[in-house]
Amino acid sequence: MTLNVSNSEADALTRRFARIAGVGITDAIVIAMKEAIARRREAETAQETATRLRKKYGVTLPPAARRPLPREAFDEIWGDR
Repeated sequence: MTLNVSNSEADALTRRFARIAGVGITDAIVIAMKEAIARRREAETAQETATRLRKKYGVTLPPAARRPLPREAFDEIWGDR
């Protein structure tokens, strides 16, 4: 399958990365995409971010804040009464 890069910045970055990594264009794309996917998978979740920020700023949640809202609350927000 052919990959056509028509964006000049994408082309320049790919070629630059290929030179740095000492590989061809195709291998540079494969390496970059594998690294990008791995970074995304390893990124903290929204819940982990919230936990980290609460700890950093000393915010504690009461037990009631950890219970899910009832369905009626969401229905009211979205107008599904």
